[in-house]
Amino acid sequence: MKKMDLVSGYKGMVGLVFGNENSTSNEDSYVERLLDCISNGKLPEDRRNAMAELQSIVAESHAAQLAFGEMGFPVLLGVLRERDDDVEMVRGALETLVSALTPIAHPKLHANEVQPALMNADLLSREGQSISLLLGLLEEDDFYVRYYTLQLLTALLTNSPNRLQEAILAIPRGITRLMDMLMDQEVIRNEALLLLTYLTREAEEIQKILVFEGAFEKIFSIIKEEGGSEGGVVVQDCLELLNNLLRNNSSNQVLLRETIGFDSLISILKLRGTTYSFTQQKTINLLSVLETIRLLLNGDSNTNILTNKTILVQRKVLDYLLMLGVESQWAPVSVRCLVFQCIGDLISGHRQNLDALASKSLGDGSEVEPALNSILRIILRTSSMQEFIAADYVFKSFCEQNSDGQKMLASTLIPHPMSITNARFEEDVNMSFGSMLLHGLAMSEHDGDLEISSRAASILSHVMKDNIQCKEKVLQIKLESSMPSLESAEPLLHRMVKYLALASSRKGKDEKSTTPRSSYFQPIILKLLVTWLYDCPKAVQSFLDSRPHLTYLIELVSDNESTVCARGLAAVVLGECVIYNKIVESGKDAFAIVDTISQKVGLTSYFLRLDEMQKSFLFSSEKSTQPQPRKPLTRSNANSMAEMEDIDDNELTDNCNDDHPMLASMFDSQFVNFIKSLEGGIRDSIVQIYSHPKSNVSVVPAELEQKKDENDREYIKRLKLFVEKQCSEIQDLLNRNATLAEDLANTGGGGSADTEPRSNNGSEKVQIETLRRDLQEVSQRLEMLKTENSTIQNEALSYKNLAEKMETDLKSLSDAYNSLEQANYSLEMEVRALKSGGATLGPDIEKIKAEAREEAQKESEGELGDLLVCLGQEQSKVEKLSARLVELGEDVDVLLEGIGEDDMGLLDDDDDED
Repeated sequence: MKKMDLVSGYKGMVGLVFGNENSTSNEDSYVERLLDCISNGKLPEDRRNAMAELQSIVAESHAAQLAFGEMGFPVLLGVLRERDDDVEMVRGALETLVSALTPIAHPKLHANEVQPALMNADLLSREGQSISLLLGLLEEDDFYVRYYTLQLLTALLTNSPNRLQEAILAIPRGITRLMDMLMDQEVIRNEALLLLTYLTREAEEIQKILVFEGAFEKIFSIIKEEGGSEGGVVVQDCLELLNNLLRNNSSNQVLLRETIGFDSLISILKLRGTTYSFTQQKTINLLSVLETIRLLLNGDSNTNILTNKTILVQRKVLDYLLMLGVESQWAPVSVRCLVFQCIGDLISGHRQNLDALASKSLGDGSEVEPALNSILRIILRTSSMQEFIAADYVFKSFCEQNSDGQKMLASTLIPHPMSITNARFEEDVNMSFGSMLLHGLAMSEHDGDLEISSRAASILSHVMKDNIQCKEKVLQIKLESSMPSLESAEPLLHRMVKYLALASSRKGKDEKSTTPRSSYFQPIILKLLVTWLYDCPKAVQSFLDSRPHLTYLIELVSDNESTVCARGLAAVVLGECVIYNKIVESGKDAFAIVDTISQKVGLTSYFLRLDEMQKSFLFSSEKSTQPQPRKPLTRSNANSMAEMEDIDDNELTDNCNDDHPMLASMFDSQFVNFIKSLEGGIRDSIVQIYSHPKSNVSVVPAELEQKKDENDREYIKRLKLFVEKQCSEIQDLLNRNATLAEDLANTGGGGSADTEPRSNNGSEKVQIETLRRDLQEVSQRLEMLKTENSTIQNEALSYKNLAEKMETDLKSLSDAYNSLEQANYSLEMEVRALKSGGATLGPDIEKIKAEAREEAQKESEGELGDLLVCLGQEQSKVEKLSARLVELGEDVDVLLEGIGEDDMGLLDDDDDED
């Protein structure tokens, strides 16, 4: 019933695709007659002809595909179930099903309308036991039955991957049957291989089952049989399947490493022959195996990654990568770029691998040079922007948390005379790393081309990053000027600032002005300055030694024609001149820098530059997270990735930003987060300095001088009034500055870049902020008074209650005292009466004794009466008991005999004791 509901739903869409139902009535009736002949035909030949005709029309007509989807699946699945030893009918049914699931190009079909092939794939995947039936056909002896079955499963997997994956997992030995096809004939093997590549995408359970079924051994066996990297598309499919099994799957990576090892994988990187020709298919194969290596070097398990890095280098993979990406000049750019990325991943965070790369040498005979020198040479001479970015990643990984490696590279930074510097670095393999780097930095001095200098600046920033010793060593480097009229030498830092100024007015070789849209030189040089000045007071002092440097940075921050990134990074450099400024000299200290920013740019505009940079696509929130993983290499995108196109200078991003697209790769998430944290420190420092300017006064006001004919007392009094007035004004200015600075720091992005509106509204903002603070203080004072009032009321109430209690206690004590006074008074009166009436004492005593006897007699009589009552009660009980005993036949006299005598004896004993 579910299938019929789906069919009816799809049937209602036929008119939308091909008009009304009448326009397809011929196809419907024809398909129906063919299906009827297949199902009910008497002669086998007629049934075979009907099947062939049905396959032909379904392969060519959308209407026939729709009609077949409505009524054809039960008939053809019935043919597959019965079989009846008629192999041709089974072949025809499978081929027809493949045609029904294969899309047909149709000019009238729109993308948002129902696709017949997709509809049929969905219907077939919902047929009960259809997948189990197809997997069973893989065990048939007929070649074409197995071939068409694999094609049909691939078509189903393309359109309904999740449902098919679940169905295959639910079928016993389903994966095993597919794996057995890898050992079949070549054509069937290739089809099964393609099917498994689709099946293992994002299906972790299937990936594990394939590995335990021996997928690794079979994959490398096929690759070796096909010729390794020289093989055809089958090698590509094998490597794609291998990558699916290893991607984000640490357990499968461990199984590969512990079972067959990495030797079979590394052997694919070996270049064979003497011509080193690279066809498109070979390029794709090499890209695929390089992607496999990157998968082994990246993942969630750090322990597994470190182990993979160690074993890969032990298996000489670094040698093959350097041969392929550095020494081989015939390798395509896409291959060389991926090789550099693999090298960067291989050495990142691994001490032994870092040392291994530093000790590698390339070349033969007298042409031998360190591998790092060769990679630097490629960076300086390549015409491909992508290759420069990839090779730059090698040095970034090499210098990251590798202070020894940074010091080793910095130790070679020794400038040479102009005669050597003018030599072409491409021709001198004996040039050291430092000499080559300085030569690249000085190239712009000769031909005005800043591209090589900016690339060298990027490498220099890696060498100095987070290494104060390297920064101070590079500060000592001075370069000779090419113009004799100028000074003989200038510091390298000053030369880089000069290149930064030249970048804004640089002209290309075609004499056309370089627009900000295509310029990336300024941001890279600014990145070098940011890295150099960070936590290095000596670099800040050297930078400020030349007054034009500060002036140019101020102009760059204020220049609306510069890119967002250039203005923002220039603002960061200015901020570093504040927070890392240890200069005592007036005019260059941090207070002077803040004053200059406030006067020339304005704090609102300055903070606005930082906010604009943080909102740009280079510093967006997406970049602050981990970088996005590389897109998997598949059949659909292999050709485009093999033919890598260089970055177009006119390329625009989705955000319509005017920064160069390559900066998105150069400014990685680590640098973005570094800038964000540094910006917070810059804001806090500027607010602190702006709120608390220097306390020392360099100019003595005239009011402090003692006037003529002014005695000391009047002079002291006048000085006291002057000081009080100055303190009041200074305090008011400090409060206003603090308010304004905090307001600017918190709302830097909310203002306008125009200076005139800012100046008009500045005083109003200060007044409003002052009033707001006064109101806030009054509100706080009011709340404080309310709290104090409530406390006082509570205390008064408690005191009142205490007073009432004490009053009650006092009254009680007073009453008690009065009663005691009365008792005392009566006693005193009795004592006086006794003293005065001593003669009557005897009769009174006799009277008291008589009263006592009378009272005792009364008590005895009362006790005797009680005793008689008790005896009467006991006598009554005895009588009742005696009557009862008589009724029971007992002799009462016998029982009572002797009882009285015992009592009398006891009484006699008592008398004796008395």
